Amino acid sequence: MTTTNQTQATRLTNNYNLSPFRLKPVFAKRVWGKTDLRPWFEETGTTEKVGEAWLTGPECVIDGGAENGRTLGDLAGQCVGSLGDGDFPLLVKLLFPSDKLSVQVHPDDEEAKKLGLPRGKTECWYVLEADPGATVACGLKSGVELADVERAIRDQTLESLLVYLPVTRGDMVFVDAGTVHAIGPGVVLLEVQQNSDVTYRLYDYGRPRELHVEAGLAVVKLHTQAGKITAKPNGQFSRLIQSKYFVVDRFEVAAGQAFELPMDGVGCVVGLRGAGAVNEVTFAAGQAIVVPVGSVTLTSRDGASFVRCCVPVG
Repeated sequence: MTTTNQTQATRLTNNYNLSPFRLKPVFAKRVWGKTDLRPWFEETGTTEKVGEAWLTGPECVIDGGAENGRTLGDLAGQCVGSLGDGDFPLLVKLLFPSDKLSVQVHPDDEEAKKLGLPRGKTECWYVLEADPGATVACGLKSGVELADVERAIRDQTLESLLVYLPVTRGDMVFVDAGTVHAIGPGVVLLEVQQNSDVTYRLYDYGRPRELHVEAGLAVVKLHTQAGKITAKPNGQFSRLIQSKYFVVDRFEVAAGQAFELPMDGVGCVVGLRGAGAVNEVTFAAGQAIVVPVGSVTLTSRDGASFVRCCVPVG
């Protein structure tokens, strides 16, 4: 991020006198989820299957500090200032599938606004764990037309039209809006996405859940930019992905290390391994700290891994 953008981000956010704050995750029940999310989370508060841990959802409660007990939704406008539309721009989740997710698609910004929605949904998946042979479906095979997709939904053969990518730990997959996609079992994913939960299910393997075939077909794109992204080393960190909607970087912190961490826009820090602190706010694996300032100090007593997730400024 340029010095001008750093100054702009700092000025816009510091006017609100907000310090970094930690969020409690919100656990979402899903038919394809798990009852045991360890080692990421010891408790979920339910015995039902949990598929998603929302780390920066609007209902996530602030854990500690001056804003303790308030929600991210309460403070989102103060975090983004005039850079946003009142919502925190990124929805960051951990996904825990024990079964196939539905074959689905999301609208882009233009399509979403025509439907009265604030934004579309472009996302990415960072693979934290993967069993041997794990795959994700990402896009349609070459030569497939929209009529083929519609026919395959009706004939329950849509899976045969999808491109399947084998995934291993450390892979990053970009899924732009309009991409027909699905996630298979045997993985744990960090999903970073536009803050939108609009999903059109095209096919759900016969499970008794609502489908959105007409709406979904209207936003399907036969050719997209979706696929694996190669990480780029960048000195102190690895840039996992950079798009107009989000930038995600991975950091490895040695025991006892301390350094200045600039935020390349509005965003958060998410712990992946070990424990650390953003200024004085501690984090562990599976915890997110929202950083509504331009730069913070990152420390770790025993070593840690974390990702920095930002919406670029400017």
